[in-house]
Amino acid sequence: MDDHPMNRVVGLETEYGALVHEAEVSAEAWPSRVKNHIFREAHLGALDLHYRDYEEPPGNGGFLLNGGRLYLDMGHIEYASPECVRLRDAVTYDLAGDALLLQALRELGAADRVSFIKNNIDHYTGATFGCHENYLMHRGTQFAPVVLGTLLSFLATRQLYTGAGRVGQAHPLAFDFEPPMNTAPVTYQISQRADHIVNDIYQWVQFNRAIINARDEPLADYRKFRRLHLLIGDSNMSPFATALKLGTTACVLTLLEEAKFPRGLILDDAVVATRELSHRPDGPWTVRLETGRSIGALEVQRRFLDAAGNYLQGRDAETDWLLESWSFVLDALENNPQALLGGVDWLTKRWLLQMFIEAEDLTWDDPWLLSLDLEYHNIDPVRGLFFQVKGGKRIADWNASVRSNSASYCPPANSRAAGRAQAVAHFRNSGLPYVINWDSIATGPQEILLMSDPFRGYTAEVRDFLDGLTIARDLTT
Repeated sequence: MDDHPMNRVVGLETEYGALVHEAEVSAEAWPSRVKNHIFREAHLGALDLHYRDYEEPPGNGGFLLNGGRLYLDMGHIEYASPECVRLRDAVTYDLAGDALLLQALRELGAADRVSFIKNNIDHYTGATFGCHENYLMHRGTQFAPVVLGTLLSFLATRQLYTGAGRVGQAHPLAFDFEPPMNTAPVTYQISQRADHIVNDIYQWVQFNRAIINARDEPLADYRKFRRLHLLIGDSNMSPFATALKLGTTACVLTLLEEAKFPRGLILDDAVVATRELSHRPDGPWTVRLETGRSIGALEVQRRFLDAAGNYLQGRDAETDWLLESWSFVLDALENNPQALLGGVDWLTKRWLLQMFIEAEDLTWDDPWLLSLDLEYHNIDPVRGLFFQVKGGKRIADWNASVRSNSASYCPPANSRAAGRAQAVAHFRNSGLPYVINWDSIATGPQEILLMSDPFRGYTAEVRDFLDGLTIARDLTT
């Protein structure tokens, strides 16, 4: 248990928006230019030599020296962090994606005119970008309706501390969704993704965004594992918020697997509750249960926290930190939201925007606020508004402690990413043919190494595999 505090592998996939500050430079060209620089100039990974699917031709992306993956998806850059089994690592390796892109812009001499934006909406086109969470689970876990309904209740209400905040609202088109008629426009809301979630469970992501994506693709031994793929989360600028998002969810999944879920928390409609909560940043934060009774969203979260505390307290230092921070945040949301500046994104962003509105004598529907909304998510500390806010000691210390210069090119040592990173380092300049996947490496139909256990490092096996290739090549030359 000490090696795997979360008792599961966790990873994030983040899609980045791009902003260009000079009209004559095309924004569409920069994601490809940055991707090519990272692989071809900085040599921080090994580009795919093969088609991954019809939308991912050779050279579209590849695996990185840190064991993660970077590629182009629908014209924007997507970064998938390596497999992490510690909460601190999961946050650190999410931030490594920001660092890779920022370093590339600086090396290209473009940081003054090109920005990458770690958010989930484009105010100008109506597009939405994803921040997908991945959690490894035991294959034997039974997603009975009551279990699934309870999990959806947790996910709908956790936005109170994981939401990134947004100015305004969206009305997405979907197959079976009619946007409600609002009596008043929403000027600011808690979650960026809430308006774009139109289903609770669905398989095809692009056309019908759901809270949970149902495809069964464990990227590991399917007899032992399954992968829970969540679409509901916002991209967080605050590392503290990322830790809460991943850590609380990992705790809740442990309760699910070990049949310790709280009872009586199933919502009448999780999708509607998600949207209604998001649209009420000033409250009341209530949700409707399937019984018809209303309950406070913070009370729902406290029920999960109490169950996690009773069952998981004392397992390891990271879990204890998470439980204590979860409790602190729920109390502060109710009694002292100012204590969460720098730690909860939607509160931090609203505080900044409110100060700007007062200083410039604006209203919440001023278009200027849309630009400031995006600049909150600028990953460059020189430009990004998030970096202008220093939280209290608890939050500031955590946010500073999880940033690591080496995470862009060194993998976590205690997961499968370590072995994959060895292969990436070997193949990136070797001239040999190769295929690198999350669960295997290969150089031909006969030369393949399966890595089906994400908790194993595979460094010895990869070393032997690569040594064998060298010997075989020497014998044939």
